[in-house]
Amino acid sequence: MSFDVERHLRAVDRSVLSLERDGRPACSITLVRSFPAPLADVWDAVTNGDRIPRWFLPITGNLEPGGRFQLEGNAGGVITACEPPSRYAVTWEFVGDTSWVEVRCSEDRAGSRLELAHSFLWSPHWDQYGPGSAGVGWELGLLRLALHLEQPDEPQPDEAAFAMSPEGKALITGSSEAWGEAAIAAGMNADAAHAAADRTTAFYTGEP
Repeated sequence: MSFDVERHLRAVDRSVLSLERDGRPACSITLVRSFPAPLADVWDAVTNGDRIPRWFLPITGNLEPGGRFQLEGNAGGVITACEPPSRYAVTWEFVGDTSWVEVRCSEDRAGSRLELAHSFLWSPHWDQYGPGSAGVGWELGLLRLALHLEQPDEPQPDEAAFAMSPEGKALITGSSEAWGEAAIAAGMNADAAHAAADRTTAFYTGEP
């Protein structure tokens, strides 16, 4: 797979926020990316159970407000809000932890704009890997969404093979570093943020 790594890195706006949830320390990451596609197409791609597996993961469950969903080999949760074609929110339940994801879609000059916010209660995992632990994964997901919207009938590249390719490693490294900078902008110690970004890169690429 050959593509413009820098273009895809520049396509994502990243931000990090410290907050409280239910009286406990929490943190949130936000990704924003625009797509040259109509709003209706983007909304359908991220909410249609027949279409989500074509760019993300196989999904089962009741994809209605109040329903439970399960992504194959990944998180499950409850759909807590759905306001077509602009917003939905879910709990994100994985290996015993619960976090919260909210997606907003809107029109913009490029076509459509998607904003994804993922909030977590603070844990030692955050100190070890920083915002890139989730941010890189979501960024790779938005890359696959972009490829799907551009060429909906083309198969997606193999995820593991892409992560090991020169382009994949460059994208993961660049994303990890960008999330480190976003953490510093949010007030995280620079040395700790850079170390966390290095650990995130190693996790996703399998390299020390």
